[in-house]
Formats: sequence, C-alpha cells, structure tokens
Amino acid sequence: MKIELYDTTLRDGAQGEGVNFSLEDKVMIARRLDEMGFDYVEGGYPLSNPKDAEFFQRLAAEPLKYSKVCAFGMTRRKGVAPADDPGMKALVESQAPVITIVGKTSDFHVHEVLRVSLEENLAMIGETVEYFVKLGRQVVYDAEHFFDGWKANPEYAAQTIQAASQAGASHIVMCDTNGGSMPEEVVRIVKEAAAKVTTPLGIHTHNDCDLAVANSLAAVDAGAVQVQGTINGLGERCGNADLVSVTANLAIKKQGYEVLERGELEHLTELSRYVYEIANMSYRINQPFVGPSAFAHKGGMHVHAVNRVAESYEHIAPESVGNERRVLVSELSGRSNIIAMTTKHDIAEDKQLMDSILREVVDKENKGYQFEAAEASFDLLVKRAAGSFTPHFELVKFHTSVESRGGQPVTEATVKLLVGDEVRHEVAEGDGPVNALDAALRKALNGLFPNLRGMHLVDYKVRVINSEAATAASVRVVIESRDSDGEVWGTVGVDENVIQASWDALVDSIEYKLCKDEGNPAS
Repeated sequence: MKIELYDTTLRDGAQGEGVNFSLEDKVMIARRLDEMGFDYVEGGYPLSNPKDAEFFQRLAAEPLKYSKVCAFGMTRRKGVAPADDPGMKALVESQAPVITIVGKTSDFHVHEVLRVSLEENLAMIGETVEYFVKLGRQVVYDAEHFFDGWKANPEYAAQTIQAASQAGASHIVMCDTNGGSMPEEVVRIVKEAAAKVTTPLGIHTHNDCDLAVANSLAAVDAGAVQVQGTINGLGERCGNADLVSVTANLAIKKQGYEVLERGELEHLTELSRYVYEIANMSYRINQPFVGPSAFAHKGGMHVHAVNRVAESYEHIAPESVGNERRVLVSELSGRSNIIAMTTKHDIAEDKQLMDSILREVVDKENKGYQFEAAEASFDLLVKRAAGSFTPHFELVKFHTSVESRGGQPVTEATVKLLVGDEVRHEVAEGDGPVNALDAALRKALNGLFPNLRGMHLVDYKVRVINSEAATAASVRVVIESRDSDGEVWGTVGVDENVIQASWDALVDSIEYKLCKDEGNPAS
C-alpha cells in the first residue's frame, strides 16, 4: 500500500524555536526533498511574508521534478466571499498546484477563536475548498484540533470534514494540533472518521507527549494514506512527527507499506544532517535511525557481540538508512556518508584514491568539518586528492581591522594575493570582517575573472563546535553562494579563529565558481 509523505518542514517546522530559514535555504531543502522522492512539499503561507511569496514564484519558474508544491492557507474570512479574500488571492497567485487549507474542527475553537456560528464555519470550509477545486487546484484539507474536537463533539467534527469532502478535497488530514492524543485514541477516531467520509485520510501529529511518530504509525494502520510531518521533527513547542523516523519505520519495520518510490531510503541520514546544517542546528545525537549515536557501541560485551554478529545489538543494518556503525573506542565517523557522496565522481574503482579521500575526510571531520551542506568544499577536496586541482590564486597575507568612526564601527580588510606571477594587493571596507574580506578578494580577482561579478553570498552561518567532539577546532563556518546561473553551493571552513574559518570557506566558494566556469566543474 502506497503511503504519501507530506513534508511541512518549510512551514510548520520553521515555527520551531531557533529555526529560521532564508529564501535560499527553503529552495535548497525543497529541491533536496524532491530528489529524495517526497510526495508533497509545503512551502509556507504566501500572504504571511515576502520570502514565502518569492519561494513559490521561484519554484513556479523552476518546478520540482517529482514533489507537488503546496501553498498553505486558512479558510475564507467570516462574511467574505473566497474570491474577495486577500488570503485566497495570495494562494491563487502562488501558482502552487496544491492548496492546503486549515479549518476548525472543534466547536470550542469555532465559538472562542473564530467567534462565528457553527453553520458559518461549515460554510467557510466548504466554500473555500470548492473555490480552489473549481480553479483546478488540488486541495488538501487540514482539520485543525481534529482529535480534541472529535472527543468533545463527534457529530459536529464529522460535519466539518464532510463539508470539505463534499466540496472536493483530495485528502482530509486529521491534526493532533495540541499533541495530547494517545495511540489507542488515534486508532479509534481515525476508524470512526473513515466511516463518515469517502475521501482519503491523512494524519498530522505534534510531539507534546513524545508520541508523534507512534500516533502517525497508528493512524496509518487504522487507514490513513498520507502522513504529514517535518524532517528531524522540527516544529513549534515539542515539534512535529519526525518524517525521518516515520519513513524508516514504514519502509523497514512495518509490512505492506511503500514510501519513497525512488528508492532513496539509504540517503535518510544525509537528508537529516543536511537540514540540520541548513538550519544551523546541532545534530540530535541519539535521534533514531540517523543520529550519530543510533548505531554507536561503547566497550564491554556490546562491542564484542557486535563485532561477531552485528544484529545482536542493532535492530536494522545502519547502511539501510545511510548511517554507520561506530565503535566509540575506535572512531570511524563519516565513512558511509562520504562513500555515498563520492559515487558521482566515478572514482570507486580507484581504491588508492578512495582510501586517500576517506583518510582526508575522516581527519577533517575529526577537526569539526561537516560536508552535508558544503558539497562544493567536498568536491574540491576530491579534486585535490586526485591531483586535478590547480588553485587560481594563492594567499600571501590578509589583514582585518575594526575601528570606531563617529560612534559607528568600520571594518577594513587588506588582501595580498599571488595570481600566476602577478601580485595583487587590494583594500576594501565592509559591514564586518567577512564582508570586507570578500570585497577585497573580489577587487583583487575581478579584473582577471570577470564572472565573479555574477556570484554573491546568500547566507553565512557560524557554529561553535562541541569541545567533546574529538577536535581542537572551535568554530565551523558554512557559506552559501549563488551565481547568475541560479546554482547555489555551500562551502565550509573550520578553525579556532572565526576569521580564518570564514576565509577558508570563502576561498573554496570562489575556487568552486572558477572551476565550474572553466567547463571543468569540481563536481
């Protein structure tokens, strides 16, 4: 049985504390989800902010190949026709092929939050869904506070989903909005709801009782055919159902369900860490299936047993989800992911080169490097190991200074480079040390490499590395860059000095661009 995966990392996940995606972040995550084969990718509410509106325009111009893009919105306002509602207009203008509408299920919320009659709420649901269906859009209806509403007043809750079903919604999604339902309640209510409508059902759970994944799986067993959630369980309060765990459980642990038709299950760990890196968050070390400790064994009889028979202390093979076994007394971090990353370089047959790359990657990861969101740096590492990389310039020295002028900080950077036989020495000011270094470096190179004018930085992230991570480094810098071709790439630098780490990431970004433009891209 096919189970659809509906990802709302970019909307519901972004509501989590400390999560803030840039426009480029959202586009990159959407494309990665598309590559993985997720069925739906929800991008946000286009009326809420210009970033979300621009996101939909970007994807309309360059559509995803597999995933359906969803724009999220609410039912029409009280007493306003859908065609006259600004929220409805924004959803139409998003050009998203799928419109996800959230409406009230609980009579308590209808009275106390919307402050409308029960009949008006039903009209708001039905008219909104019907409006978009007549425009040729697929409509997913999210029944907010569904389980609480059903427990309090099942007759009215049933009427709300019937209104959406009769209006033409493709799915009715039951939302455990407060995250307080138990699995046995979910099973019972899903079955009761299924008897009231013929529309396929979906499930959207929150993790306030640490049961979001369990409740999602229970709903599927009870008849739901779509699961909504977020990568790594990001979301408001305690988060949403973690689609990583949901996917792995449905594909491996349970029987009779099909997910990710494109066979990308072995890249789940890579996806999880990619989203963490983009969000500038530390990995959840004990996260099931994909966490660094998910298949870690430390001393004693566990290590002895695993060395003989892996499944003695592992419920699945780590490689099936792209993770790896780790014996903590002999650190082997990063190998399986790096092997997967090198497949596109077509060097698997060169064992000596592969071993050299793996040694270099393991050494760098022990120092704090992470390449999941910095594939451009990894591509350059491969070229260096293969002896096919020639640097376009060499650093002689750089200097940065910050002074106060009229109470305002002013940053200046000096860069001295050797380009071939020519020494280039430039000075520039910027909003900060990295911006000033970037400006000075461009001044030194632009005359020789004019294509750099079409390249610019779109994001800059700094993270203090855990001192217990077997590394002397203290800061990791990840830079995202974009050029006039629309390609976005990430680079990484690690050092105890944040300026040096930033410089290393900046140089990799420029070198990647120059290699790419020579018709001999690093990848």
